[in-house]
Parts: sequence; structure tokens; C-alpha cells
Amino acid sequence: MKQRTDNYEKGLELLNKLHGGQAGEQLVNNLKDVCPDFVDMTVEWAMQGIMARPGLDLLTREFLLIASCTTLGHAVPQLKAHIDAALKLGATKQQVVEVILQMTFYAGGAAVSNALAYTKEVFQTHAQ
Repeated sequence: MKQRTDNYEKGLELLNKLHGGQAGEQLVNNLKDVCPDFVDMTVEWAMQGIMARPGLDLLTREFLLIASCTTLGHAVPQLKAHIDAALKLGATKQQVVEVILQMTFYAGGAAVSNALAYTKEVFQTHAQ
């Protein structure tokens, strides 16, 4: 078994804060048998190495990730996970919609329309 680093533990804590119970656990469970190194890299580098950096608050970072996933157009699970995390951090539904709408001229109407449809799905799970 691989020795867990302090960065891993801190990254896992942040992953659980933002995506616990859903996307974070799915990432780990879906990939741990296929490529556990990718899980470790995500936890250590993406969460602790990037998301935990000073300079931007977590909500701003989540808005940026929502915009990026919208622009990519094919990162649906990640888009939903980052919308969920933004809502957990206190974003309003209107703020999430505005972030996505802002991407219209960069991502295109189809990507924005699809992102808004996926957003509706996430909003419905938060209404329950």
C-alpha cells in the first residue's frame, strides 16, 4: 500500500468538503482499480496543489471550473460536480447561471444550452 503524504491527506479533506458523498467518492471508486496513481494525482495536485492555493477563494475557483467545463462541452460529470460544489460553498443559482451564460460567445450556444440543461438537473437535486 502506498504511503499517504500530508498533501494527499489535505487534498482529500478538500475533495470531501467540495465533492464529498458524490463526485469525489465516484472519482476514487471508479478509478482506484484502473489507475490509482491518477486518483493520487488528482487529490494531491488538483486539490491540494491548485485548489488550495492562496490568491483566489474556493467559490471563485469553482466558478472558473464551471466556465471551463461549459466551454469544453464534454465534461458533463465534472460540470455537475463543480456546480454542486459551488452551491455547497454558497453560490446562488443565479450566479451559476450567469457564469454559464457568460460563456455563450466563447463556448457557443449549443455548449451553453447543454450546460444549462445539466445545471437544471443539479438544481433539482439541491431542491430536495
